Amino acid sequence: MNPTTPEYRRNATPFLYGGEADAVARVLKAGQYGHTQVTEEFERKVAAFLGVPDAVAVTSGTAAMHTALLAAGVGPGHEVIVPSLTFCATIQAVLACGAAPRFIEVNPGTLCIEPDAVMEAITPDTRAVMPVLYGGRAVDLTEIRDTLDRRDIAVVEDAAHAFGSYRGSVRVGSTGDLTCFSFGPIKNLTCGQGGMVIPRTPAEAATVRQLRLLGVVASQAQRQAATSYRVEGFGLRYQLSSLNAAIGLAQLPKFKTTEVNRQELWRSYRCALRDVPAVRLVDVDVDHSVPHLCVVRVADREEVFRRMLAAGVAVGVHYPPNHLQPAFAPWRRVLPVTEQAGREILTLPFHQHMTDDDVRHVAATLKAATGGGQ
Repeated sequence: MNPTTPEYRRNATPFLYGGEADAVARVLKAGQYGHTQVTEEFERKVAAFLGVPDAVAVTSGTAAMHTALLAAGVGPGHEVIVPSLTFCATIQAVLACGAAPRFIEVNPGTLCIEPDAVMEAITPDTRAVMPVLYGGRAVDLTEIRDTLDRRDIAVVEDAAHAFGSYRGSVRVGSTGDLTCFSFGPIKNLTCGQGGMVIPRTPAEAATVRQLRLLGVVASQAQRQAATSYRVEGFGLRYQLSSLNAAIGLAQLPKFKTTEVNRQELWRSYRCALRDVPAVRLVDVDVDHSVPHLCVVRVADREEVFRRMLAAGVAVGVHYPPNHLQPAFAPWRRVLPVTEQAGREILTLPFHQHMTDDDVRHVAATLKAATGGGQ
């Protein structure tokens, strides 16, 4: 894109700090592009950043959710409680395990699930709950944790939006849940493409490592030093390449800048939108999160969407509710709060290339598009 193009014309875009190309070049020069010591160094540094014993890198956030659910024992005949308001990857990961999604409502102000909704949805078949940390906001299920533990129901967090965010005084990923991150192109931390599972136990870590390597239990170094290897179970090719890991390693030391910039950008939107009465800002708890999205709710969303695009402002919708999708019709439930949100949500341009002037322009355009400028 032309560097003079206003940043509000892009809904989201990767942000690089300058060292990523050199990091990839070093891996290219080394000649080993699969899962290598570079990948394992990335795992160690993410674990140290989060303050956890282990982290397991995989190809994507979807792969992270799939393997984490399998590590939690989710399989055919089980149900997984999950919000409908999420990217379809969350639901596909459940189906990939042979399990069924049980859709629940979200809080209309945060678009995240609440403990009461989880409790109402539990059945004898429930094996896991998948909170979606929408926009980067942590989800706290502490008040029902004893009940979930007694029923052997795992919490598997879809934290694709929430790398770096906090729940209380600790970062998401270090709260004791199975946590799944995405390091896709526009995530808070990017590897170009990638994901990470934060396991609860060494056994879960071993399971995810076996699953990501086609069921093979030996490491790359061990395979290279032997004439054979053992395949001990089901697995997929879910390893994170060293090329992608190198990008993540270059990004991680700069993450404090990412954290501050994203919080400041979201706060700038909050300030600018105070003068737009027809708009409700979805709360991400910015003091404790590293925001991934800036989402508002508007009446007549389809018309506002059209007007914003016509004005040259790149807006989006995150996400169409999944329980209304044809692929997931067998598990459809009536979810009026989610359905109303699905008709109103609008994602504003939100990425680290944006300036305060860009934010003010988006807010002024939104005000006009909602009738506030007439």
